[in-house]
Amino acid sequence: MYKSWWKILGAVLVVYSTVFGFLSSVPALPILHQSIRNLYFHVPMWFSMIVLFSVSVFHSIKYLSNNNEEHDRKAVQSVNAGVIFGILGIITGAIWAKFTWGQAWSFDVKQNFAAIALLLYFAYLILRNAIDEDQKRAKIAAIYNIFAFPMMVVLLFVLPRLSDSLHPGNGGNPGFNAYDLDSHMRMVFYPACLGWILIGYWIYTLLFRVSSLEKNKTA
Repeated sequence: MYKSWWKILGAVLVVYSTVFGFLSSVPALPILHQSIRNLYFHVPMWFSMIVLFSVSVFHSIKYLSNNNEEHDRKAVQSVNAGVIFGILGIITGAIWAKFTWGQAWSFDVKQNFAAIALLLYFAYLILRNAIDEDQKRAKIAAIYNIFAFPMMVVLLFVLPRLSDSLHPGNGGNPGFNAYDLDSHMRMVFYPACLGWILIGYWIYTLLFRVSSLEKNKTA
């Protein structure tokens, strides 16, 4: 039980942030209104994705340093989990955009670059399926992953700031600040981020365990 404390914590934080995310008070801001509650879901999804992709690139580097197949499997399974949260991030963002911008996809610079960043990792998964030889696949995929991660960071955090954007915090559009995020929202937002990151990591460990069982079964 003591080894699973972080899983329990993640589940508790997600339940807490979900319940209080819908029931707690939020600032009465123009345009956003009650849709600001999506902050408790949309942003944590992206944070979880970034953490999982960070785990993936770490294991890709480890694989290139020691050729341990386990690190290759950890890399791909963390990408699989990260892609799930990336898709959820785009879906929750589209829902939010529908209520605040008038349409789910307005080809805003942030939306476009987020989609391209996610496509980088779809390409990673496609690349792996295109190569049959195990060691060759693992090495090429690891090299690709190492280059894909900084490109993802640039697409999400650098390029959107160079252009006008409807998205808060990009292109001169101010992000959420101390005035917007009052003490009530912070008490839900921070636990939501930590909770979803822990749940994302849990999903990654489950995917890795399943892949390990399949590997042992076919060995």
